[in-house]
Amino acid sequence: MTLLPPAELATRLKSGLLSFPVTHFDADLQFDEARYREHLAWQAGFDVAGLFAAGGTGEGFSLTGAEIDRVVRVAVDEVGGRVPVLAPATGGTAQSVAQARAAQDAGADGILLFPPYLTEASQAGLVEHVSAVCAATDLGVVVYSRANAVLTDVTVAAVADRNPNLIGLKDGVGDIEQMTRTYARVGDRLIYVGGLPTAETFALPLLQLGVSTYSSALYNFLPEFALRFYAAVRAQDRPAVYGMLNDFVIPYADIRDRQRGYAVSIVKAGLTAVGRDGGRVRPPLTDLTGAELDELTALAGKVS
Repeated sequence: MTLLPPAELATRLKSGLLSFPVTHFDADLQFDEARYREHLAWQAGFDVAGLFAAGGTGEGFSLTGAEIDRVVRVAVDEVGGRVPVLAPATGGTAQSVAQARAAQDAGADGILLFPPYLTEASQAGLVEHVSAVCAATDLGVVVYSRANAVLTDVTVAAVADRNPNLIGLKDGVGDIEQMTRTYARVGDRLIYVGGLPTAETFALPLLQLGVSTYSSALYNFLPEFALRFYAAVRAQDRPAVYGMLNDFVIPYADIRDRQRGYAVSIVKAGLTAVGRDGGRVRPPLTDLTGAELDELTALAGKVS
């Protein structure tokens, strides 16, 4: 498979909706390749601009390094060439560098760089961390600003200037002032991806701050609804956006907020709710209760 140039990847990602496929497990909570392939093929059948394998919604945090490599390779084999596949780089700098290199070897189209594991870091340290990963690969890199790796506008400008293959910033914070400062300083040098849980809730206001796309967990099980919502956001059709927020997104978020970790668990439950068997999540996450699954099934039935 030929390498997708970073600039071309950026153009493709910002052109449409993005999503993080769930990672399917069998009854013993081991990777279920057949169901994962079936899910990827279904996801790639709609107008999605990019898929992030083994990401947050894909429970990448619960996978071993070998499992991440396998999941990425399966994704590339199943949908590569049809939809850009981005792989994760996680943990400390050395581990992230190794995963970025492995992703390029696997044929991935890009990298999503997650925050370093556990430890806090200075802004100068984050510049070195991001730069080390960018230097380790020819792939386009999107850096995820959240948790213990929140990048200031000055830091974003520094890493963008230093690393030509840094193509994007994914925002997992939702700080309006910081995003305004970042876009004012960096402009269209990067693409900006919304990365808050249930990103649809924030999509319309963040559009005004340069965040032209977002990663939709809902796309996993309601792809047509998610695409309608994205189209309404891009058209700035406020009545349509708020109608869909009230009909589905806000009641969905109410279920999501009942337990920590449900932002992932509810997506697998959503697949089960629409008859596609999302299966269980791995610990330390917990699955929705039976009553909550019934509630979600009824809710999804109103918009699917």
